[in-house]
Amino acid sequence: MFGRDFGAFEVGAVYRHWPGKTVTEYDHHLFCLLTMVRHPLHLDTEYAQSATRHGRPLVIGSYLLSLLIGLSEADVAGRALACRGFDGIRHTAPVFHGDSLYAESEILHKEAVAGNPARGSVRLETRGLNQHGDLVMTFRRTLIVPN
Repeated sequence: MFGRDFGAFEVGAVYRHWPGKTVTEYDHHLFCLLTMVRHPLHLDTEYAQSATRHGRPLVIGSYLLSLLIGLSEADVAGRALACRGFDGIRHTAPVFHGDSLYAESEILHKEAVAGNPARGSVRLETRGLNQHGDLVMTFRRTLIVPN
């Protein structure tokens, strides 16, 4: 199934998205270069070793957000007609090259769209977890989906 219609979402349900994705140095650097990120914390191993407590480059949060959106697309947003926006974005733990990310989304709320019985509004929270099960990012969004 690619996405869900309004009736298929259940408040409180948690959808675990599969497969995950291992963050490679190449993918991360390409994302940084495409988005004009030049901070050495993300691109320069020598700088990260000497200037950070982690001792290695950190994967930038905007890449993690993009990746988690993509991992959840087929389950929750594949049939969406619109996204009303993102909020509550929290980067809760560091991610490094070689870490694998997995995503899950919990349905927080749903309601009919006033004046349009063919559409429903679904509020959800997506969580990103690394290969150890550590929470690395959360965000919320509201989707408009067909009824």
